[in-house]
Parts: sequence; structure tokens; C-alpha cells
Amino acid sequence: MPAPDRNKSVDSAPLIGAAPMAGATLPPLDPQSPDFAALSAFGQRLTAIAADAIRPYFRQRLVVENKNAEKGLAGFDPVTAADKAAEQAIRAAIAGAYPDHAIEGEEYGLTGVSPWRWIIDPIDGTRAFMMGMLSWGVLIGLVRDDRPVFGIMAQPHTGELFWNDNTAAWMRNPDGDTVSLKTRACPAIDNAVLACTDPSMFRGAADRAAYDRIAAEVKLARFGGDCYAYAMLAAGCIDLVIESNLQSYDVAALIPIVEKAGGVMTTWDGGPALAGGRILAAGDARLHAAAMTMLAM
Repeated sequence: MPAPDRNKSVDSAPLIGAAPMAGATLPPLDPQSPDFAALSAFGQRLTAIAADAIRPYFRQRLVVENKNAEKGLAGFDPVTAADKAAEQAIRAAIAGAYPDHAIEGEEYGLTGVSPWRWIIDPIDGTRAFMMGMLSWGVLIGLVRDDRPVFGIMAQPHTGELFWNDNTAAWMRNPDGDTVSLKTRACPAIDNAVLACTDPSMFRGAADRAAYDRIAAEVKLARFGGDCYAYAMLAAGCIDLVIESNLQSYDVAALIPIVEKAGGVMTTWDGGPALAGGRILAAGDARLHAAAMTMLAM
């Protein structure tokens, strides 16, 4: 299994330091050619702000609310003070830097109207977070006219960071090294490693049956992962992620990371993934096509 490309060091990677101070208004982004060095630095600043809000709550005794119960719905949809504090902090920093941009988050919805829209999941994997597990992360994506432009995912406990620029995807390891990400070649279903967060996300029998058809054919299928599974697909450790019932904030930050690492991320029928729903991500376009065919059977 190939490792991330370590031929490029932190010195030759895109700027991911010298982040702007919180509250500083930044120059407008060029719609045709946004400054990815500036976006990377700002994304790092946002994830650091989120980490400061989240860390005091991790592996502590948490009060966990059920958003579904508040809405009179069945099922368990958890939210904690850490989710709320992180999103509030991220929103405040974005509003200060780009006051004309729209902001959409899992906990506080959409504010503003703009071709530029930041999409936030302050803790993707709240269930893992409340259990003290590590498959959660901070997701911050930027779209222009509903086209994913930039994404960053952070795991504050380990110090890992994943992001993209206009040509590549990158990872900062816990030891501080920055390496490029590249999906691995895997054209055949029977040689693929498949990830899915939880079987309960398949709400209908047909969707679960479609997933099971592929799971029965792959080399290895594992449940668990949340946003981490997509990051590991970009890193060449996983070949397929098949999920359902996702929201825009679950995927907006991950789409450009997967794509710039060489992968494909769409809905099950090949449509744009940004709106969420039934999502298929593959590290190899040939594998994506084969999986899409099997899902449609």
C-alpha cells in the first residue's frame, strides 16, 4: 500500500504558516484564480481556532443533547457544547476576514447571500467524539457558485491536517512534516478496501442491499471512519467510501481534497456530491465506474 509522497517537504509545500490574525479583513478572492496560499493559511487559522474551542471537551464528561428529540423526530442526532462553541468561533473568524461571504454550518444554518459560501461541520463524527474515539474532525469548505474550491480537515487531538490547493492535496503529520497526498491505483472491486461510517445511514432496504453487493466483493470492508475515511482515501490507504444520508456540510470540505489527490467523489448516480445524499468516493476512476454500475443494479 503506497504511502503519501514524502519527496516534498514542508519547505516546498504550499504556504500553511503565517496565518492571518483573527479578526483581520482579508483581500477579496479572485473568482477565477483564488490565492490558495492565503486560503491555506486562513484555513489553518480557522482549524486552530476550532481546536482551541474543542479540546477542553474531548474525553471529558459531556452533556450530549439529541437534536432529533428537540425536533420531535425519532433517532439520535447528538450535539455537544464543543460542536456549538467551535462553529461559533469559526463563524466569527470568517465574518471578520470575509464579511461579504455567506456561511453555512451544521449547528446554525445559513447566513448571508454570496457566490462565496463557507460550509462548516465543526465536529464531523460527534458520536466518535463523545465516545473518546479519534475518527472525528473539523471540516471547513469553501464553494464558489456551488463549486467546491477549497477544503480543510483537521484532527485537533492528533494534530493532523488535510487540505488542497489548485493542483494537489496535502497532509501535515503529527510530527509537523507536510507531504503530498495521492490516491492509489485500484481498478478492480475485488482488490478494493471499502469504508463506511455506519450501516444505519442506509435508510432503505434498497440502499443497504446496494452497499452489501459491493461489500461482498471487496477485499476488505470496514465500518467506522466519518470524515477520516475520505482523508485516508486521499492518502492511498482506502479505495472506496460508500455512504448515504449525508448533508452538504459532511462533504463540502472533503470533495476538493479527494479530487486534488486524484480521486473521484460523486453521488451514486454520478452527479455532483456537494448537496450530500448518497455519496460514492473512489481513489481510482475505473473503480468508481465499476462501483457505480454495481450500485445501480
